[in-house]
Amino acid sequence: MVLPASMRKMLPFLGWFPMRGVDVRADLVAGITVAMVLIPQSMAYAQLAGLPPHYGLYASFLPVVIGALFGSSRQLATGPVAVVSLLTASTLVAYAEVRTPQFVELAILLTLMVGMVQLLLGVLKLGVVVNFLSHPVIVGFTNAAAIIIGLSQISKTIGVPMGRSEMFVKDIWNVLLQIPHTHLPSLLFGVVAFTLMWQLKRRRPALPNVLIAVALATLVSWAIDFKGMGGAVVGAIPPGLPVLSLPAVTGERLLLLLPSALVISLVGFMEAVSIAKAMAAQTRNRLDPNQELIGQGLANILGSLGQSYPTSGSFSRSAVNLNAGARSGLSSIITAVTVLITLMFLTPLLYYLPQSVLAAVIMMAVVGLIHFRAIRHAWDANRHDGIAALVTFASTLAFAPHLDHGILLGAALSLFFYLFRSMRPRVALLGRYPDGTLRDLKVHPHLPTDERIIVIRFDGQLFFANVSYFEDTVLAAIASNPKASYILVVGDGINQLDASGEEVLHHLVERFHGTNLTIVFSGLKKQVLDVMRNTGLFDLTGGEANIFATTNSALDHIYDRLGESQNRPLLPA
Repeated sequence: MVLPASMRKMLPFLGWFPMRGVDVRADLVAGITVAMVLIPQSMAYAQLAGLPPHYGLYASFLPVVIGALFGSSRQLATGPVAVVSLLTASTLVAYAEVRTPQFVELAILLTLMVGMVQLLLGVLKLGVVVNFLSHPVIVGFTNAAAIIIGLSQISKTIGVPMGRSEMFVKDIWNVLLQIPHTHLPSLLFGVVAFTLMWQLKRRRPALPNVLIAVALATLVSWAIDFKGMGGAVVGAIPPGLPVLSLPAVTGERLLLLLPSALVISLVGFMEAVSIAKAMAAQTRNRLDPNQELIGQGLANILGSLGQSYPTSGSFSRSAVNLNAGARSGLSSIITAVTVLITLMFLTPLLYYLPQSVLAAVIMMAVVGLIHFRAIRHAWDANRHDGIAALVTFASTLAFAPHLDHGILLGAALSLFFYLFRSMRPRVALLGRYPDGTLRDLKVHPHLPTDERIIVIRFDGQLFFANVSYFEDTVLAAIASNPKASYILVVGDGINQLDASGEEVLHHLVERFHGTNLTIVFSGLKKQVLDVMRNTGLFDLTGGEANIFATTNSALDHIYDRLGESQNRPLLPA
């Protein structure tokens, strides 16, 4: 039976349901494998978010199912992730004490708001909004966030308390002052767990390194009575499923959380869609970013009903899912069922899990987020991008724990640099290269030119932000070439002409009327010519007499008008 395209779009899971037996078996193995990573990881991330560990398991149930059913990616593993967890904590710590009922209420409301923003963007097909967070900004933010996450786990690793204030550096310093009071068994558990996970990942990547470390640590902790030695353990986890309920919504809370909800929505979606794109390129499955927004939005909205905190697509678990042979979203549903079984029957087994081991799980996860070479790469590619990455990195560290300030500053700086480049696009005076093409005289100052003809190329759209620059450049070129009788504007790079750009061209054409200088255009695109025709500028310039498809045809006509059949320096012999 062939399903209507509209139905497949609204219900993406119909594209992979029903399934063949071989695919079901592959998804079964992949789903259980991901669950082995997700269960301990989600508990660690919940603590990173300032919540009790079992809220990580709540965030690993409904969001995982809904994200798989309504997203367009068949292998994306939705659930708690490190960066979104840290953003959640940094947002809410200003309004409530961590782990308190008020903090939990705000986290669940934040989940609902994040989901509503993502769903709205997806329904309105505004997935391109995520482009306001450029890649260099995300690189700078992710590196800084990874460092902050790692430092925030030092206190749990050495078994000392860590305060939370408006200055993250001060909090870390106070932790470092307590190093003489380190709880050595906690430190030993953390170091051994991290080393074990690291070595298993390097030498036995097929094994669930996180699950093995957590299981062994829990068993040893129970055997030696680690809690009786003064060690911090996870403790009792409420058995059973979360109670379905609506988050407590007030106008004041909505206004307080809205800016952070917007940031988390975009950062979370960018992380999810980046992972999904990478996997889609490998599996050759079609990815719809707007549908992915809808899937992530619904995952957070319905997740908030099940006491989830904000979730997104996980890079590490998605990679595990793909490498384990997942064929469809069924693998994520199996992951969620495994979490469900854990919540209902297996939570007592986690009682003796040391907190320092959860800290090691987080540190293990964020090591892969630190990529200083990516900042260097952005710098080498474009100085403006490099500056944006460095400023985002530094400001995120400086503003901690208010991480949203750092990423917003980076995004604003990235937009400023974009506008700055748009205001001053590359403009080149051209001479003839030996192969007959026209090249920039700044790069090749010895190329042949013709004092009677100014050839100028404008590499950018002609709009309100740069029209003055364009006009000043043209007039400066004319002033530098007083013998010129023609100015040829090579418009191959002009992709757009707005009202301000048309007005300036109109003014220049009128200014040259009645003088010995004629303005000629070549290579103008259809959308530019349409504007010129609609406004009468096409006829004012002389129409087809002064507007040509190619630069060489324009120069041919100019030389014909000059009465030159032999002396044509700007055309090949």
